[in-house]
Amino acid sequence: MARGAKFDAITIAAGQPPEAAWAEKLREALPGKPLHFFSEPAFRYFSEQRAAPATIRARIRSALDRLIPALGETLIWAHNLGLARNLILADELARFAREHGTPLLSHHHDFWFENRWERWPEMRACGFRTLPAVARAVFAAGAVAGHAVINRRDESLLSKRLAAHWLPNPVPRKNPQPQAVTTARRWLHRQLGDDAPVWIFPARFLRRKNFAEAALLTRWLRPEAWFVTTGGVSSPREAGYARRLQDAARAGGWRTRFHIVSGAGPAVCDLTAAAEVVLFTSLQEGFGLPCLEAVAAERPLIARRLTNVWADFAEMGFRFPYSYRDILIDPLLLDIRAEKSRQMALWRSWKTALPASCRSLLAKPIGAAGPLPFSRLTLSAQLEVMAVPAEESWAICEKWNPFLSGWKALAGANRLQPAVWPKRAETFIGANAYGRRFREVSVRSVSEAAAVRTQQDFIAHHLGANDLYPLLME
Repeated sequence: MARGAKFDAITIAAGQPPEAAWAEKLREALPGKPLHFFSEPAFRYFSEQRAAPATIRARIRSALDRLIPALGETLIWAHNLGLARNLILADELARFAREHGTPLLSHHHDFWFENRWERWPEMRACGFRTLPAVARAVFAAGAVAGHAVINRRDESLLSKRLAAHWLPNPVPRKNPQPQAVTTARRWLHRQLGDDAPVWIFPARFLRRKNFAEAALLTRWLRPEAWFVTTGGVSSPREAGYARRLQDAARAGGWRTRFHIVSGAGPAVCDLTAAAEVVLFTSLQEGFGLPCLEAVAAERPLIARRLTNVWADFAEMGFRFPYSYRDILIDPLLLDIRAEKSRQMALWRSWKTALPASCRSLLAKPIGAAGPLPFSRLTLSAQLEVMAVPAEESWAICEKWNPFLSGWKALAGANRLQPAVWPKRAETFIGANAYGRRFREVSVRSVSEAAAVRTQQDFIAHHLGANDLYPLLME
């Protein structure tokens, strides 16, 4: 693909047809550019299909032959193949690109080996029996391909052997509209039954969001406030986590409302702007959009500093005054012996489920000495801490988290300040910047050795101590 190449037409292919209103809005945003839509059910997640793998593969192969007739004049831009939700599709796209010389740009937001090892049996079930076979599909071995990622850390690992590019998500800065914010604030008050402050985490119900930590911070720093989240459970695998957390909140009388947006209601951006504070306590993220949403909404942000996300934000010019590495918990607040036993049981179970070649890479769980990071506890231990009255747990843990004392005083006076949207951010995440970066993406031939070694690098990184969270093993 030549740098700066222009496209005469665009075809969006997916597992199902788009909603009419969305498709029309996209057409309006691309005046004068032919836009087509193509749907094939075999493009859907493998777990959503009932056909045999061989049948799915045949359907995908036929669909690609119909979808891409103009060989040599087409760029395939494939989204999130690294998540491996349909590894057959990834494999067939690589095959098609390899056989026809069609350049493939694989745009990754997430990867399956980032604490998603439960997908390994599914990949084996659809015919990928070894890790090298998975790597060949995910990283398009034999094809002329480029790989775009949304953070610098992933780019640094990919670029050792592949054509890799940092393509951060475009984030338009939309100033909150006063009337919409007032409407959202009134809606929140009706839903919650009072006009107390609202602290919000705009996200779906995922374990990696580490919601209990956000609820704990709200109870410590602003006891009278409500803690709310916006989205519902994202998959059946998250249902147990959601149920236990919701049950504990009801039993403990927490001022918490999970999944407050169900059906009609204000837009999430308006709810964010209507809140007093935005929280971001995730264990891992590819991009960290809630942080930028907080700045756009002109709301203070309290957030965990995820290494890859914060490095990118710093490069873009963002500075977040209320960010922290971890919240430390005094061992007096939980049964350490029971927690060690739980963590070792989870660790052994997870290690057994890993491919044999990966087991020696898995880091050990936390030790028992000194204060413990709340983020590194099992959900059972987190709920044990949350069961202690907030004023008591705060009194015990304040000495381990001295920076929170100043934040608590500011929060109590409603004097926490929002971060500033820097001018230089537009050169990274503005629409024009995105188009420029996309045009600069290059592709090159991917060897099998490069695909396999790249995956090995990622696996070694993500099985290390920094990425070991019991919440993501449960």
